[in-house]
Order: sequence, then C-alpha cells, then structure tokens
Amino acid sequence: MTEIVLGMGTSHGPQLLIPPEQWELRVNADKQNPDHWFRGKKYNFAELVELRRGEGFGNSVTPKFMQDSYATCQRALAKLVQVYQQTKPDVAVIIGNDQFELFGESLQPAFAVYWGDTIANIPKPPELVAQLPPGIAPAEIGYCPPQRAEYSCAPRLGKHLIDSLIAQGFDVAQSKALPTGPQGHNGVPHAYGFIYRKIMSDAVIPHVPVLVNTHYPPNRPNARRCFEFGRAVARAIRSWPGAERIALFGSGGFTHYVIDEQFDRMVLDAMVHKKPETICTIDEALFESGGTAEIKNWIPVFGAMLELGLDMTLVDYVPCYRSEAGTGNAMAFAYWN
Repeated sequence: MTEIVLGMGTSHGPQLLIPPEQWELRVNADKQNPDHWFRGKKYNFAELVELRRGEGFGNSVTPKFMQDSYATCQRALAKLVQVYQQTKPDVAVIIGNDQFELFGESLQPAFAVYWGDTIANIPKPPELVAQLPPGIAPAEIGYCPPQRAEYSCAPRLGKHLIDSLIAQGFDVAQSKALPTGPQGHNGVPHAYGFIYRKIMSDAVIPHVPVLVNTHYPPNRPNARRCFEFGRAVARAIRSWPGAERIALFGSGGFTHYVIDEQFDRMVLDAMVHKKPETICTIDEALFESGGTAEIKNWIPVFGAMLELGLDMTLVDYVPCYRSEAGTGNAMAFAYWN
C-alpha cells in the first residue's frame, strides 16, 4: 500500500547559495526597484527605509549578523537533508512554481502536473546568465549542475494524480514534455533544481513535478484553493495502487523581497498548530510580491499533511536581511513525518 512518509518545506532563495559578502549585489537591485510590496502596498527603497526606520535593521546587516544568518540556514538545510536521507522515500511529488522559465504570456496554468518519463536540468547559456538580475547568476550552481542532467520521473503516478485531481474538481493542466520558455530555455524551473541539488544531493529519485502559478495574475489560485489542492493531492496519492513510500515537497518562500517577520511567523504558527482557517483566509494582497507568494508551494503540503494528521516540525526560521530597508529573504525549513 502506498504511504506518504515525509512532507518537507524549504526556502530556495539565492541568499542560501551565495556567501553574505555577495548579498550586497542584491541590495543594488533593491535600491533601483520602485515597486517593493510590503503588507499589500508598494514602496520604493527610500520610502521603505523611512517607513521601517524604527525596526533597527542596521543591526541586522552587519557582516557578522549576516554570516551568522547564513550559517544558521546551512545548518537547517543540513537537518532537512538528514531527515530525507533517513526516511529514504522511493518516489517524490515536488510542488514548485515557474517564473517565466517554462510558461509565458501564451500560457500560464493555475495548476499543472508533469508526467513525462524524464526531466532535464539544463544550465542556462552564457548569454542568458548575463541577463540575470544582480546577485542571481552566482546562485545558479545551486539550482543546476554545470552540465545537463536528466532524471527519471514517475509518469504512471503522474497520470494517476491527474486523473484523481480532475475527478476531485481540479482541472489541472498536464505536460509530458517541457516547453521552451519565453527566454529560449527549456530546463526545469529553479524551484525543482534546488530540491534536486540541495536536498537530494543530485541523487534524484523518481518524482512528479507539480506546478502552482504563484506569481502571475489573473489566474493565481488563492490560499484556500492551494490548501484544498494539497488535500486532494494527499487523497490522490493514498489511492495509488502501488507500494511506494512517497515524499511530498514544497519549494520556495518565505517573505521576500521585503521581509515581514510578523506575517511569516503567523503562517508558520498556523502550520505548526494546525490552524487551516488562518492559512485559508490570508488576504491575497499580502501575496502581491511574487517571492512571498511562493508560500503557496508550502500551503498544498500543509493541506496534505493535515489530511494525513501529521505534525509539522519547524527546523528553523531565519530572516536574512540585506539592507536597512528590511529587504532580503526570510528562510524557513520544516518537515512532517
């Protein structure tokens, strides 16, 4: 009988993959961005500095503080790897998002399931790497190996998920081959590459990639829909007539590009203490920042684990500030087993 033996959520931001002395590269981009979302409103960098002056971020962006934050994140990641290796699942279902890496203006599904035989993780060509925002290119090695890698998927399980989700009222898109994205690249999105490289250590087990449109309106599923989707995924997996031990991953989040510890801790507290209504009623305005909206990759895992009655272990929450405006990436690491 198929059993879900592990749920896991992890951030995957570039600040996990580049040393703190390079975080300044992202600060330069922060200062040039006129549209920083914070608690449902937009601010430029100077306005954020003034708005959040009383929060004392100057103490959080010293070299030592940033180095400590980075080291804490690495310890948390190591714990997730340890839990994964000890659990030894046979198959994985990985919930992530696409950022115009595969889909673009011609097509943007709310939910999609990939059920091809294999999937490729392909390095970006140099000309595309050169176009990446400051501070992103050095992190690419954390999402993709230097040479093309191809991994086995679980197409029969993927087909079963599609059939079951459709029967449960989720009209998911389906794909057996990765499209070429708007930038001319057709490698797997970085949300999945992070799991391959940093959790599975490049020893990628057969898996089913599931995509959630966290970033692009007007068809972004809201928090309640993501929660119910996760419950449906759990029911679909449990009805699979195999004997595999399956892990379910959520990749991305928490608040960025402007960190909001109050919001993050509210979400994590609701997951730890099994408060689905707190999650399901989050105002969509709080997800306007595309990075923060990656929490919607965690919410289906939370829904699935609640369906199974499993408890969440929060390994750590680390707000990695990089400027006096409170910009950065809050990192969270958790598992259910």
